[in-house]
Amino acid sequence: MNFSLRDSPQTRLGIEVGGTHIDLEAARNAGQVEMPPGALIEDILRGAGLAALEAQLTPERVGTMGKRAVPGGDIRFQAPVLHPEKVIGIGLNYRDHASETKMGEPAEPILFGMYPNAIIGPEAAIRIPRLSRKIDYEAELAVVIGRRGRHIPEAEAIDYVAGYTIFNDVSARDLQKSDKQWIRGKCFDTFAPTGPFLVSTSDLGDGDGLDIRLRLNGQTMQDSNTSNLIFRVPAIIAFISDVMTLEPGDIIATGTPGGVGFARRPPVWLKAGDVVEVEIEGIGVLRNPVADE
Repeated sequence: MNFSLRDSPQTRLGIEVGGTHIDLEAARNAGQVEMPPGALIEDILRGAGLAALEAQLTPERVGTMGKRAVPGGDIRFQAPVLHPEKVIGIGLNYRDHASETKMGEPAEPILFGMYPNAIIGPEAAIRIPRLSRKIDYEAELAVVIGRRGRHIPEAEAIDYVAGYTIFNDVSARDLQKSDKQWIRGKCFDTFAPTGPFLVSTSDLGDGDGLDIRLRLNGQTMQDSNTSNLIFRVPAIIAFISDVMTLEPGDIIATGTPGGVGFARRPPVWLKAGDVVEVEIEGIGVLRNPVADE
């Protein structure tokens, strides 16, 4: 996890163990773990890699880090990856979502690009832009790449994954419709809430079979499972890597299940004062309030 303390804006790297948050920078300074000074998750991924850090976090070593624990109330969580080179979205990748849009299931993954300017962390506000009032939510499982790769075989794809996090692919539907492509409607500042944790493949494997749901003001709007993905994580990685080189820290948002706002009758749009929560089994809850720009 990337986090800052409430009395300091400095971004720090930590881990969560059994509900306890441990400051890895403080542990490094105490000689309890080896990592670059001031490293963020993306620095770890572009250096020795997350597996090298995980290998140091044995139960015995973590047990010695008790003094590095940070009270939860002092923490401001940030997005796990703050500066990805690429943010890649996958469209129409759940069967129920493809059905509700009446667009049919795609024959191969639909790719679109997003940009790091849109990334915010938990509890940061999604800002309704002046250009649109038809703002929608999309709960998604996000893959964070851990190794550089091109033309990655599907059978080896998970070896290139650092871990998984939660992603809310916020969308301006009126701009998507008027532009007839998706970039402008997806790329406003604050439109990519991400977090709170990066959970490694040693815990979540290939990301299959995870419950995923979204609540808007406490009401469940989306409720599905990643087993309903049309193209699952290994296939997505193989497909994208045939187009472009994937770099450590790149984020792939794997698509959203049915229940999005524009497909409801009447449609449901985000508005100032709303609270959106995305929950994925094994990762946690990503919570963001909504405010006007």
